[in-house]
This record gives sequence, C-alpha cells and structure tokens, in this order.
Amino acid sequence: MLKVAITGNIASGKSQVEKMLLSAGYKVIDSDKINHYILASDYKVIKEIKSVFSDDDILDEDGNISRRKLGDVVFYSDEKRKKLEQILHVKIFEKVTEFLKENSSEKFVFVSVPLLFETNMENNFDKIIFVSADEDIRLKRLMARNNFTKAKAKKRINSQQKEDEKIKKSDFIIFNNSDFINLRKQVNNILEQLTNH
Repeated sequence: MLKVAITGNIASGKSQVEKMLLSAGYKVIDSDKINHYILASDYKVIKEIKSVFSDDDILDEDGNISRRKLGDVVFYSDEKRKKLEQILHVKIFEKVTEFLKENSSEKFVFVSVPLLFETNMENNFDKIIFVSADEDIRLKRLMARNNFTKAKAKKRINSQQKEDEKIKKSDFIIFNNSDFINLRKQVNNILEQLTNH
C-alpha cells in the first residue's frame, strides 16, 4: 500500500483535491477533520486544552472551544502551536493509523495533512502531493471563505512556511490557479502515475 500525503498552504484548495479523489472512489482521510472532531467530542483533550490555554481567549459564549479563536492564538505563536500539537497529534495519529490498517488492502490511500512539513511528518509517507496556488488567489479565497479582512488573511498566509521549500520536498505539484477542469486533469495525471508506480 502506498501512503500518499496531500498538503499545501492555507486556501490552496486541498479540500477540492480530496473531494475529487473521494468521488473517484479512493480512500481519503483528512487530519483537519479529525482535529475538528477531537476538539468537539474528546472530553479529556478539551479539558487539557482549556487548562493549557487558560490565559487565552479561546472559548465561545457557551464555554466551548472556538476553533477560530484557538486558531488565532496558535497561528501567531510557535510556542503555543507546539503546545497544541503535543496535545492533539497523538490522537490524530491514532486515527490515521486506524484508517491505514482498515484500508491496508488498497493499492494507495490518501492522508491530508495541512502542516505536514511544519510537524516533520513527511517521512511517514511514500509520496507527497503539494497543492499550490498563487498568493493573491489564496488571499481572495481566505477573505471570502473565513470572512477575514485583507490584513488578517495576509498575516495568516505569511505565518506559514513559504511554498518554494515545500515544493522541493514534494513528489507531485498541483497548481490550483484556474478552474475545476484543469484541477481534475492534474489530479487524474497524478493518479495515472501512482497506478503505474
């Protein structure tokens, strides 16, 4: 079984690629979605995060963890991001390991890991697909999707490692600057290469 990671900087279009793979019948797991599930339902983890980030404004009006507020806190502090990762990564990795075991008979499976290189997880995969998009396009997508101001969207984009370094470490690059037809063509091309691997 080939383990293929999907990664890319914020608002590059990773979820579009995932949807295309899923609709084509491939097995895909999204570490971001696992993360959301844990933050909403794992009482032990929720308690620990509330305790570790007790000095930060991370709760909504009902006293639940607000992913947006928590995101704001960790996006601008490496130290706090690492603390959060220490709490969440073991849990996320458990779920990914379960997924890999359940699908061990597949020729290849896909795992979406947005912070693949930041968390040094690239060595856990056989191949890496990097989804790239021009910064101005990502800026527009982020402002529309998250209702961010231009300044906030720019700050988010600038807080991540630059694409160039990540592209060098990846096996396949998808340039998501145009339409769905072009994106699908690139995804199909990669699937063909993986199939003939």
